[in-house]
Amino acid sequence: FSRGRSGGLGFPSLSECCGSEGDGFVPSALGTREHWDAVYKRELQTFQEYGDTGEIWFGEESMTRLIRWMQKHKIPLDASVLDIGTGNGVFLVELEAEFGFSDVTGIDYSPSAIQLSGSIIEKEGLSNIKLKVENFLNPSTKLSGFHICIDKGTFDSISLNPDNAVEKRKQYVKSLSRVLKVKGFFLITSCNWTKEELLDEFSEGFELFEELPTPKFSFGGRSGKSVAVFVFQKT
Repeated sequence: FSRGRSGGLGFPSLSECCGSEGDGFVPSALGTREHWDAVYKRELQTFQEYGDTGEIWFGEESMTRLIRWMQKHKIPLDASVLDIGTGNGVFLVELEAEFGFSDVTGIDYSPSAIQLSGSIIEKEGLSNIKLKVENFLNPSTKLSGFHICIDKGTFDSISLNPDNAVEKRKQYVKSLSRVLKVKGFFLITSCNWTKEELLDEFSEGFELFEELPTPKFSFGGRSGKSVAVFVFQKT
């Protein structure tokens, strides 16, 4: 599954991607492979014509927040890191080029996304990043043994899938348990889920390790957060 960027070139706004209704989610094309294939085909063409890598879903600060957590907890630079739904792969570039992580992998179920991220990584002259076309709900047996798994919007997208999203979320948790090492960490950024809801979704085989601070907003006398970031550890 792929992450998008906010606004322009067919990408949804944050409010569109994070639409919910009551206790459930409004089914949307944003949860389908066809939507993201079309998005990344356009994005690839834009990169080829103008060299524009695109913006980062949830903003650049979302990447910095996760990497600072990894540094704070002294995650080794050779730890294996998986970016679930890598999109344009900019987070992978940041991990290797700016912070020195040497064993990073990005997967996406959109071949266009992997082609785009591969083009960006090649332009940056990076050689340690691995890219794979993978449907995380049915991962290959080779996708395993990761110390860190990152999700910035992919679980949100699955929640919007018109075709049995509840079952797909359960399969996501099973896949995560398969690919992550015991005691490994799962870092998730979401605009759809509360802490209590995510604790329930990932109750089997995972425990909450930490909630990362994110900016708050106030409107009409109410306050809240546009995104939430949680770290789970596989038990």
